[in-house]
Amino acid sequence: MNVLIVDDHAVVRIGLKQLIEEACPYAKLEEAATGGQALDLLDRARWDLVILDVNLPDQNGVELLKIMKARHGSIRVMMLSLHPEEQYALRALKSGAAAYLTKERAPEELATAIKQVLAGRRFITATLAERLAAVAFSPVEQLPHERLSDREFQVLCAIGQGKTVSAIAGDLALSVKTVSTYRTRLLDKLQMKNTTDLIRYTLDHALF
Repeated sequence: MNVLIVDDHAVVRIGLKQLIEEACPYAKLEEAATGGQALDLLDRARWDLVILDVNLPDQNGVELLKIMKARHGSIRVMMLSLHPEEQYALRALKSGAAAYLTKERAPEELATAIKQVLAGRRFITATLAERLAAVAFSPVEQLPHERLSDREFQVLCAIGQGKTVSAIAGDLALSVKTVSTYRTRLLDKLQMKNTTDLIRYTLDHALF
């Protein structure tokens, strides 16, 4: 059983390794600190499970998840993040994740989730199940940022971090003009007047 842990924090990787070794003693574990390293390892061997952080230094985790699923459709990926479920969980599940858990979850729940995903099933927390039900039956109650495309959401979070249009363009491999277009769309969709309003929105909703 091969398990790949993708997280840029060494302490987190060490903790996950200990947890997995206790829950699955025969698992073979590998680590990656960046999206690039993860994709390289992914192409070299067959993986039964990838535990993937949302925030990586070179790649957004949800975008990386899409690449992984495009290259290896059957791969099972569990997202693990500091971000609350309401921020990224729905996007992650729609992109092919088998589970989304926050890093504050109890070790026992993480172990249960890992075993369930390895068994070929999804793992949905009770709070996330409630959120999924709310979205399914009352889509009009979605928060404004939940109706954004993945790329728009990504640009919004980058703006919230105080990054310039040029910096965002470099990070996302887009042209400055394209990022500016996304910014204009965000102002329109979120009914904001300027960048300051966008930054305030990300702070109010803790989007990064």
